[in-house]
Amino acid sequence: MPTFGLDQDRVAGSSGETDMVDYPGRFAWYELITTDIVGAKAFYTEVVGWGAQDASTSDLAYTFFTSEGVAVGGLMDLPENATKLGATPRWMGYVGVNDVDATADRIRRLGGAVYVPPTDSNIGRVSVVADPQTATLGLVKGLKPGQQRPAELGKPGRVGWHELLAADWEKAVAFYGELFGWQKAGAEIGPTDTYQLFSAGGQTIGGMFTKLPEDPVPFWLFYFNIGDIDAAAERVKAAGGQIFKGPLELPGGSWIARCRDPQGATFALQGKRSQDGIGWSTEWDGFSSKGRLVTKPRDKGPDFGPGTPGSASLGQAGLAAAALGSGLSCLFDQEM
Repeated sequence: MPTFGLDQDRVAGSSGETDMVDYPGRFAWYELITTDIVGAKAFYTEVVGWGAQDASTSDLAYTFFTSEGVAVGGLMDLPENATKLGATPRWMGYVGVNDVDATADRIRRLGGAVYVPPTDSNIGRVSVVADPQTATLGLVKGLKPGQQRPAELGKPGRVGWHELLAADWEKAVAFYGELFGWQKAGAEIGPTDTYQLFSAGGQTIGGMFTKLPEDPVPFWLFYFNIGDIDAAAERVKAAGGQIFKGPLELPGGSWIARCRDPQGATFALQGKRSQDGIGWSTEWDGFSSKGRLVTKPRDKGPDFGPGTPGSASLGQAGLAAAALGSGLSCLFDQEM
């Protein structure tokens, strides 16, 4: 983990009221693919405070996670064929685009991979792809259950930050800038590391940094907004999950914790400590503190442990299998 991590300016940009059609390139949907739907549903409703709404079809068992009655993510089984090829439970984010087919083609031309070609699914027209460094993500157009406008990143129960652990952050920034029009939004430069913030449609939404060599697989990590970080960390442990990093303090009094659910999927939490104030805050200490963690300097890489995206290289077959399981109900029976 870098000596600097996240910055609250990431949630203090635009109001989130611009239309998705006018500003493609924002994360629009998040999906957990897991080996235990019932257990995962119980875990996240307890830890994050989400509601759970059955959205199954005749062909697919599917659940919406909801916040204040709004669908913010999905939950589904990891296909058995994907498990056999080495895929493990994980979260995946979908980026909204105007043309899934054209974007998938462009990813190929830019050196990335298309694991699942554009297809109509239960959540919209989608494709599962990977950047040239093998970090997996989804593309979506015509999102059915989610919001037609970008979510407000500072609201409780939403994903408030998107973090890429890249093989080479500079190349990753260039790729995503070319693909989605993401722009640099300031950076925190440490003795050996750079934590590069990025924006979409004028709103800072995440950061990228170069992972350590012992973490061989690049991947996206998503931060869920909660209220009190200590209470949430206790809920993680009580519900059978693990805290493998943190809580760590950020400038302005906010805290983060990097976690693993009982099935092995990696995620993160961000919030406040009760003695510093109740609830989620978007107030920070200005540009000079962007990205810097004020505790736990980097002395080793994140301990992602077995069964998480950062634990072992799955190879192309395993990565494709993991992609196949991510939200694509119409491809469940497709052979790899």
